[in-house]
Amino acid sequence: MSRNTNKPAVQGAKPGLNNLKYEMASELGLGNYASIDKGSLSSRQNGYIGGYMVRKMIQFAEENLKGTT
Repeated sequence: MSRNTNKPAVQGAKPGLNNLKYEMASELGLGNYASIDKGSLSSRQNGYIGGYMVRKMIQFAEENLKGTT
């Protein structure tokens, strides 16, 4: 049994990150990602979702930084 020791840098961010994960999965064609057994997905499929999340978070941060200069 694996233990997930990943913790968000900001307390209380976990629900928002989960929502973002499900939104990204939906955009990639996995609309029922919340109920899917993640072990049945390929590492490529799971990796796409994580990579897409990071890309969107960077885009969001860049847009916010652009407004502060």
